[in-house]
Amino acid sequence: MKAAATAHPGCRLQLWFQDEARIGQKGRTAHRWWERGQRPAGLCDKRFTSAYLYAAVCPASGADFALVMPTISTTAMSLFLDGFSRSLEPDVQAVLVLDQAGWHGAWALVVPHNITLAPLPPYSPELNPVERVWLYLRERFLSHRLLDDYDAVVQACCNAWNALTVTPQRLRSLTSYPWLPCVRYPSAECHLVTALGS
Repeated sequence: MKAAATAHPGCRLQLWFQDEARIGQKGRTAHRWWERGQRPAGLCDKRFTSAYLYAAVCPASGADFALVMPTISTTAMSLFLDGFSRSLEPDVQAVLVLDQAGWHGAWALVVPHNITLAPLPPYSPELNPVERVWLYLRERFLSHRLLDDYDAVVQACCNAWNALTVTPQRLRSLTSYPWLPCVRYPSAECHLVTALGS
């Protein structure tokens, strides 16, 4: 945060988190309420068509940005960052926290001027609030489904994301990790909203 504030004086800093999830025909099981001692019936698809849901969320405000892409790559990540950059207000510098996947730190990755990438420590997905978003989407909207083709997978991703983000309070609730209020804004010139729900 200090480095972003020093490099972009006069900007409002916003803390965002980003991740990708593969969603497809070969789904996964989810918890279901059922009678004790009996196995619940459920749909299971063994085909392999899938898409990737790229998402960024701001835990403080519940703001979000997401794209569905056919692949996971440096090019796709550059497209995501470009769209995310254009969605930000003009005076905002987004500090985007993400894992250390190869396409997040590739030399060919194009990072817009109003985004500062902040990698998480290696092998620490539990620090990324977006992981809870994926769990919620799979439990509520994306498990036990038969999706006919790629278009159906994309539509399922869009429907699930739109159902979640129609209420920003739900997104704030899912991403309100206890350590986030400890993040301090580094200077008086930059304003970082750290109080969740404010």
